[in-house]
Amino acid sequence: MRLKRNIPFNWSVLIVPIAFVLSLWVVFWVEIRFGIRFKNFGIFPGKVEGLWGILTGPWIHSGLSHLSNNSLPMLFLLAALFYFYKPIALRVFLIGLILTGLTTWIIGRPSWHIGASGLIYMLLAFIFFKGIQSRIYPLVAVALTVVFLYGGLFWYLFPLDPKISWEGHSAGFIIGLLLALYYRKQESHLYETYIWQSEDFDPNQDAFMRQFDEQGQFNPEVQDDENQLTQEACGVKAADIKNRADRQSITEDDSKIGDNAGIKVRYTYRSSKQN
Repeated sequence: MRLKRNIPFNWSVLIVPIAFVLSLWVVFWVEIRFGIRFKNFGIFPGKVEGLWGILTGPWIHSGLSHLSNNSLPMLFLLAALFYFYKPIALRVFLIGLILTGLTTWIIGRPSWHIGASGLIYMLLAFIFFKGIQSRIYPLVAVALTVVFLYGGLFWYLFPLDPKISWEGHSAGFIIGLLLALYYRKQESHLYETYIWQSEDFDPNQDAFMRQFDEQGQFNPEVQDDENQLTQEACGVKAADIKNRADRQSITEDDSKIGDNAGIKVRYTYRSSKQN
């Protein structure tokens, strides 16, 4: 694959991450400014009223340190998602948001789970596994960069600290992996794809692929035979067309003769007598 040329700038790379992180800070400011606690809008596993937290939990944080630790990774990972995978970025984000929260509600401890860290793990896992399986060097480099920057987050997939929702982290990581597998055929829009990489590619209709036999061995005679049959069929068809054209031409000539049958002809006679 090679990078496409003249790619228009995608403003969602800046707008979406900044708007989302800004909304996290606005919610936190409202809590501090008016003395309101939105903790009850988090995810509480096993309770019906705790389902609302699937949609609202990522916007609620326990303190300034919690929010600050989530803001920078969220900015970077969201920007990477919308830059490299624009056609599916919004779907990945929304589906990941819902499925991560739902999985946390299923496997989590009976306590309030809040914060956007589950989404961060979802984005991290998706960008890493999607880049590795794409085998495109720039995307692989992005995947390795993500691991280099946030590889330390891996330890928080396990119950090391009772104050940390490791269930939300694990849920996000699993959902990100599943989304990367689900969209494995969706390549980055920044790179040109070959014909054989498209979903509707049929090897039986490709001239090159037809040169391989059923055992996968290269056998150009198969293609030669097909070309010969095609040429013979085209020759027969061409001969048939030529015969029909000749017959039509003869018919037209006959009709012209018939139309000219009434033409008068003058004859000149020379006398044999001498004066």
